[in-house]
Amino acid sequence: MEPGSVPPPEERRRDAAATRRRLLEAARDLFAERGYEGATVRSIAARAGVNQALLFRYFGSKRGLLTEVMAQGGLEQVRATPPEELFEAALRSMLTRSAEGAEDRSLEVYLRSTGRGGESTGTLRELGEEYQKALAGLSDAPDAVLRADLAMAWLLGIGLMRTVVAREPLAGAEPDEVCRLVLGTLGHLWAAQPGDADGAEEAPGT
Repeated sequence: MEPGSVPPPEERRRDAAATRRRLLEAARDLFAERGYEGATVRSIAARAGVNQALLFRYFGSKRGLLTEVMAQGGLEQVRATPPEELFEAALRSMLTRSAEGAEDRSLEVYLRSTGRGGESTGTLRELGEEYQKALAGLSDAPDAVLRADLAMAWLLGIGLMRTVVAREPLAGAEPDEVCRLVLGTLGHLWAAQPGDADGAEEAPGT
C-alpha cells in the first residue's frame, strides 16, 4: 500500500477486529490481576498496544469493556453449560491455565472486583445471579437457593485461596485432585435430606 493511502474496507475491518480482541484480552487479564478499580484505561490500552481512545471508540467506557469481558467469559459459560456440569466447569477454569493464555478468567475478575461498589457492581451482580439460578435448579430441597449460594461461596473461596492468596498446598494442588475432593462432597449439598420438606426438623423438646 502506498504511504498515505486509505486501506480498503476489508483491511480496516480486520484491523478493528484485531484491536478489539487485544483490548478484550488485556482487560480480561488486568481485571483478573488487579480488579476492576485497579485496572485503569491507560494500563489496559498499554497492554493491548493501542491508543486508549480506541477503547472508548469500541466499548464506550471501561464499564462497557467489563460487560463484554464478562459476557465472553462467565455469562457465556453459565448460559451455555448444562447446570449439572457448571460447578465443575467453573472450578476447573480457576484451577487451570492454557498455554495460549485464552482461558476464562471471569471468576477471578469477580473475586477481585465484587464488593467494591462502583460502576462494575451491576455486571458482577448479574453474573452471580446467573450462577445462583443455574445451581439452585440442581436441588429439590426447599432451600435450594441457599444451597446454591453455599456452593458459590465454596467455589469462590477456593478461587480466593488459590489465585489471590496463593496459599499452599491448595495453590499448587493438581486440578484433578481438587476436583475429586470437592465434587465428591458437593453431591451431598444438592440431595434433600429427611425433614427438608418441612423446611427444618423440630428441635428436641419442642
